[in-house]
Amino acid sequence: MPKHRLSMRKIREVLRLQAMKLSVRQIAQSLDLGPTTVYDYLRRAKARGLSWPLPEDIDDAELEKLLFVSEGGESRNRPEPDWPRIHTELRRKHVTLALLWQEYKEQHPDGYQYSRFCDLYREWERPLRVWMRQEHRGGEKLFVDFAGDGVPWEDPRTGEIHEAQLFVGVLGASNYTYVEATETQRTEDWIRCHVHALEFFGGVPAICVPDQTRTAVRTPCRYDPELNPIYAEFGRYYNLGIIPARPRKPRDKAKAEAGVLLAARWIIAALRHYRFHSVREIQEAIPGPLQKLNHRKMRRLGLSRYELYLQVDKPNLKPLPDRPFEFAEWRTGLRVNLDYHVAFDFNFYSVPYQYAHQVVDVRATSNTVEIFLGQRRLSSHGRLYGKYQYSTLKEHMPHAHREHADWPPSRILSQAKAVGPATAALVEAIMDSRPHPEQGFRACLGILRLAKHYGDERLEKASKRALAFRCLSYRSVASILQHKLEEQPLPESPSVCLPHHENIRGGTYYA
Repeated sequence: MPKHRLSMRKIREVLRLQAMKLSVRQIAQSLDLGPTTVYDYLRRAKARGLSWPLPEDIDDAELEKLLFVSEGGESRNRPEPDWPRIHTELRRKHVTLALLWQEYKEQHPDGYQYSRFCDLYREWERPLRVWMRQEHRGGEKLFVDFAGDGVPWEDPRTGEIHEAQLFVGVLGASNYTYVEATETQRTEDWIRCHVHALEFFGGVPAICVPDQTRTAVRTPCRYDPELNPIYAEFGRYYNLGIIPARPRKPRDKAKAEAGVLLAARWIIAALRHYRFHSVREIQEAIPGPLQKLNHRKMRRLGLSRYELYLQVDKPNLKPLPDRPFEFAEWRTGLRVNLDYHVAFDFNFYSVPYQYAHQVVDVRATSNTVEIFLGQRRLSSHGRLYGKYQYSTLKEHMPHAHREHADWPPSRILSQAKAVGPATAALVEAIMDSRPHPEQGFRACLGILRLAKHYGDERLEKASKRALAFRCLSYRSVASILQHKLEEQPLPESPSVCLPHHENIRGGTYYA
């Protein structure tokens, strides 16, 4: 293995001190070097015809080439590996430096030996470490975050200025970047951006690395954070491992931090002269500068992010499921009411009556509402929109309630007609006065049962009186029968007669 070289700055200092007529020993003492080392560098400089002061056009790289790439030397006679290609190949799964060295030796039998091959690669790769502190395999990790700065837009109706949020997703191996504008950073926007990012990448990586934000993590922790239920469900749906970065450890998601910085420079800055009136307009303007970013050549590697994505990440991504993930809202800690219904968004959904008073969780999509007790699903309903509506499954009712619910309005009305027309009209009026006819079933059945105690004739008269006074309830009819008010004459309807007045125009006015 070649011995360690001095920096070019120190070699320049050796040549400067020699020009000052100092001896080799004095130069060695001044620079804390061995005399043999000083002599070797002076010999190399003399062989190349170099002396102090050096020409201004010789930089450190050129000086190193003149001093150390000598005739018969290793670097001149042995073929140089394609380091950018080797660096790219190392990002593929199961590819090692030893395997690449073997392939290199098969093509160039007179090439470097393994130890020197490794040293030269590490030397070439060292400047990249500032940006690549972690090793990323193809298709392994997706880093996600919201950018700190947004893109302003103006509401055309009110003139109020809002700021659209920018979601950024970066694949670890290729740096291939996705950016989407959203109105907020709420959980629904967070999940939707993830779904769109996976569709943009055309596959699913093995791991997703978010920050420990409230949209991603319910209980932050350095060692064992608890994910939000909907985010955890998203990960299970795509078979995607979610590993949040440690709090206050930006190096855990350095790719996302770099992606946010690039989004600010290549997108926010590029759109600074545009005037937007909606988040949709911003999203429509993003693909242009985003494509420039992804297709721009990276100086060190000589490849664009898109080219690296095609070579490294895309072949290793898992396929997308047939349908995209559907966002669902979770509500935890809801208690089942005494009537075995759970209240969610001002509507009520049934569970089996045995679970009354239990604490349950609700998962709601745009179409369905599911109720869970722990990991067990108790019921599933079509989602109701509006307020104070009920979704009740008959199998959730006790036997007595089920028999009552099986009575249709026509059956109740036919029994009321058997008593008399006034009773039928009263029953129909009671059901019409309720938002849902079922809410009046109990009152109607109670009124019909009064016939067993007071008889059909008295009930018919009481129903007629209740209709006259618009007393549409069971208690009113029962009170009339209890106090025998049905025998009292009904008040006659007063004739409507307008008083004479000079301000009354009369029918002739409109003739």
